[in-house]
Amino acid sequence: MSLRAPLFCIIPEQTEQVARAAFPKGTPSMRMRDALGPIFTNPDFTHLFPKDGQPAYAPAQLALITIMQFAEGLSDAQTADSVRGRIDWKYALALELTDSGFDSSVLREFRTRLIAGNAELLLFETMLTLFREQGYVKPRGRQRTDSTHILAAIPVRNRLENVGESLRHALNVLATTAPDWLMAWVPAAWSSATAAPSRRTASRKGRSSGMPSRRRLVRMDEHSCPISIAILHRL
Repeated sequence: MSLRAPLFCIIPEQTEQVARAAFPKGTPSMRMRDALGPIFTNPDFTHLFPKDGQPAYAPAQLALITIMQFAEGLSDAQTADSVRGRIDWKYALALELTDSGFDSSVLREFRTRLIAGNAELLLFETMLTLFREQGYVKPRGRQRTDSTHILAAIPVRNRLENVGESLRHALNVLATTAPDWLMAWVPAAWSSATAAPSRRTASRKGRSSGMPSRRRLVRMDEHSCPISIAILHRL
């Protein structure tokens, strides 16, 4: 695919009229467009596309769609449907009301192109620069470093939680099918390791602390995972 899209897009007159009539007070997507403009421009992505080949869908719009998709927690299919059917999205993306959109696979291809071109942070950097220019973010010297660090740490934490939940499930099954065997192998350190629930999971009312019962084991965190693995090694 080659990049032959215009520099940026102006909201079509009919799209603006219909969107204003349907949403007099605007929507988050419309207010974002009014406050920040198009945010991305197609030349920002020139280095990701060859000079010849089939014309690609405007990358500036795909970048904004990716941000809107993340903000609303939509799947690729839901996002493609929103581009086709939502008036406020057509307003934010400067699309004609009759625009038929694209197949959801285009979003996956765009993300793949960003990664292949080592442009994973392009969207973040562009938005951060714009927010600073608009006064939404005040430069303090560590804003860029801290933000990227947080974005990188979240997936690691999620994988750790998945491991803990998998171990918890396995031990809960053992607590139901072989409670006597399990309790015989529970070490003394189990009580202190599982006295508190995971930091990201609030304690439920009525849940007791201390040694687990034969029919229930409390939620584990990174401190109790090694103990749980040691028990499973006994199988």
